[in-house]
Amino acid sequence: MFRYAFRSELWVYPGKGGWHFVTLPQDLAANIRSITAGMARPWGSLSVEATVGQSRWRTSLFADSKSDSYLLPVKASVRSREALRAGDAVDIAVELPF
Repeated sequence: MFRYAFRSELWVYPGKGGWHFVTLPQDLAANIRSITAGMARPWGSLSVEATVGQSRWRTSLFADSKSDSYLLPVKASVRSREALRAGDAVDIAVELPF
């Protein structure tokens, strides 16, 4: 299992739905791409388990060509439990289950 911890700013997607994301640091994304070559699902997604504070959930990383990185969605229930808002710097850990 591969585990990565990082700090990133929580932001809101400007389109419909109000999805909140963090963008992984580019060096971390490059490392994940190299160890998962050929394993991504449609849209370049990868299954992960994420942890923020006391909250842990299963989700996916989504490849983002604009940032040359991955985006991690942060669910409303997690944002509520952890008192997170767009613009907050968030300490996150992601685990790739292989």
